[in-house]
Amino acid sequence: MKKTRGALIGAVAFFALASGSVPAFAGTDPETDPEWVSDGVVQTEPPAEPEEPVTDVANPDTEPQPSADDKPTDFSRVAAGYECRSGGVYLPKTKGGKYHRGVGATQSNYNGTSRTARSTFTADVSGEVGVSVSHGLQVSVNAMIGQIEGKFDVNLSAKLTAKIGNSISVDTPPHKRTNAKYGVYRLKNTGVSYVSYSNCATSTKRTVTSYTPYRVGWYLWES
Repeated sequence: MKKTRGALIGAVAFFALASGSVPAFAGTDPETDPEWVSDGVVQTEPPAEPEEPVTDVANPDTEPQPSADDKPTDFSRVAAGYECRSGGVYLPKTKGGKYHRGVGATQSNYNGTSRTARSTFTADVSGEVGVSVSHGLQVSVNAMIGQIEGKFDVNLSAKLTAKIGNSISVDTPPHKRTNAKYGVYRLKNTGVSYVSYSNCATSTKRTVTSYTPYRVGWYLWES
């Protein structure tokens, strides 16, 4: 698992229009990796944005420092003569949808003809996409990822890189515009995080939402 995230580099992407009718896919062979099939499926709406206020995480190994409002508030597990393990806790609860974060500008191509035409998009921007989380996470992002992978049997990364040169070709219907974004798909997860103390008390349990990279790919939509 990669541990860092960086900034975007490069610029400018181009598209071309040609005739044809058979969809093409970029990256991993969709017959061996079904997750890549969606790269050739044209949607009706732009990619959805995160629904909650989230912050990009710079260092997925960093252990958060408890804040002043993380003092013990729940003593329901306190037992005389018994010690609990102290430290941050994250418990994944719900696996959400898949959200696409683009790298570089949106590309688009309008087919002004009366027949179906072929649009080819090529990425000329390289960039890394990492994890974004809402407030309240009490463990490192890498620890959180491990918990999510274990519960839902998924393969996630602290960061993924969308590289220059990847291309995809799709059909554009007559008098329609095909839009394309190259970037990283991220899996949404909702869980609970809190601090556990050695006397078995806990801090306030907060709901934490995260968006974690799981694959690189294209998002396409018509307008």
